[in-house]
Amino acid sequence: MKGMLFILTSIIVMGVVASGLILPQEAMAASKHYAFTQTVTSSLSPGWGHEIHQLSTILPLNEGTIYTGTITYASSAPVQIMVLHEIGPDDARGQPTWTVDGETFYGFTLIKAGSAGTFDYTGASLALHNSNGTEFVATVSVDGWVRGEQTEITLANPVPEKEEPTLRLGLANVPATIPMHAAYHDSGQVMYIVTDASDADWAEKITEAQTWNVELAPPLADAPDDMLNTMYVFTNGIPGEGLYGYQDEVFAHTPDMDDYNAISRIVEISWKPGQNQETFEYASDITDAIDAGRVNMKDEGIVANTPHIMWPDGQMPVRDSPDIVDHMPYGGGQITDIDTEEMTVTFVAHRGWGPDGRTIYYIVTDSTPTPTADGMGVVDAPSNAQLIANSAAVDLFQFGNGIVGTGPMGFQPGIATSALGDDTYSPMWRIFVVEWNDPEQALVLETHADINHYASEDMITTSIARPANADHIVNCPFIDPFQ
Repeated sequence: MKGMLFILTSIIVMGVVASGLILPQEAMAASKHYAFTQTVTSSLSPGWGHEIHQLSTILPLNEGTIYTGTITYASSAPVQIMVLHEIGPDDARGQPTWTVDGETFYGFTLIKAGSAGTFDYTGASLALHNSNGTEFVATVSVDGWVRGEQTEITLANPVPEKEEPTLRLGLANVPATIPMHAAYHDSGQVMYIVTDASDADWAEKITEAQTWNVELAPPLADAPDDMLNTMYVFTNGIPGEGLYGYQDEVFAHTPDMDDYNAISRIVEISWKPGQNQETFEYASDITDAIDAGRVNMKDEGIVANTPHIMWPDGQMPVRDSPDIVDHMPYGGGQITDIDTEEMTVTFVAHRGWGPDGRTIYYIVTDSTPTPTADGMGVVDAPSNAQLIANSAAVDLFQFGNGIVGTGPMGFQPGIATSALGDDTYSPMWRIFVVEWNDPEQALVLETHADINHYASEDMITTSIARPANADHIVNCPFIDPFQ
């Protein structure tokens, strides 16, 4: 992940545009005029919290440079004009900020523009942008002046300065320490967690075993059989630290395999009387024992959310800093600590709203497509895409503009369509992006009914997120971080 951020940072700072455009030399000199026309193609944004967005840089960042001019454009999809502003390390006081490395920050302005238009701009960089993940191609004509040292921005029609509306939630991000369990895959060790299950009795049983809540998520049982992982659990045999008090569980797939998924069907294995009991470390050995009649298999259709934290060839990224604060970058990893001695893992739990305005907290364990998984620092799970139209996934609304806040896109926290205790709750989320048609009219929304109301008033637009023009499903178990 660090390597990717380094590359993306270099692309922006050195002025290599997504379209291949590099400004003429005379345009980069102090107080020089520039003018050009160019066709540009968007790519995934490198900005933290913008990982599912599309971006095409028109005027690249260059330290100490101010651009002033006019852009005229025609785009294949609606876009926004994005202008970055150089700020000092202590100057970010609630306004939207942009960073690709978590160290250097820029203020930014987003202007909802549409598919064509002409706009004046002044700032340290200029780009076209959209927040719903739709790729676009645009032809732009730019005419302006570049100044080689920082100056104050002068507007053609000055307006009184005002503070950007900001929502400051307390405890917006908190630690969630969750028990880990050991398992096998092809004789290698797996560390995993159990967060949800489709069956109430099984969820209660594992809750008591690990003394940490396993939440009931009935829709998981609707997931297609061919996308599920398999977790073998032993009901007798050699005593051990497994969920039922016997040998450790065995998984059919791990995250370094294309067919890995965090949601697993639970298959119970019991030794038949008179058999020579042993410890199984391979899924293939278990299926061989089933075929040979040495063990019984019971599959009652129970599906559990069992994200892998460590596996034989890797692990989930750990954030560079263990500090969890209200305002922190959303990307860069979701884990702050993996303790293999205490068998716990600490996630960042993010605050949001349930459908009726209840506070919820969630963690992020895996996602699809690959760029969003990499951007958030979670496991890439391509098979999640099979849930895009399946009832095992439910809708979660995130905000692409409006009130600045601690949501993943830099605005207010999101709103889910179900919460813990609801019959429709599932940890698998289908993401929609909410945008105010006029950001100046933005309000804080807290319920699903709020979204429906302002959509009916044509004040907001909702669209399904399709980063990299691909289906986007995120595994975000809702949890109680204070248990």
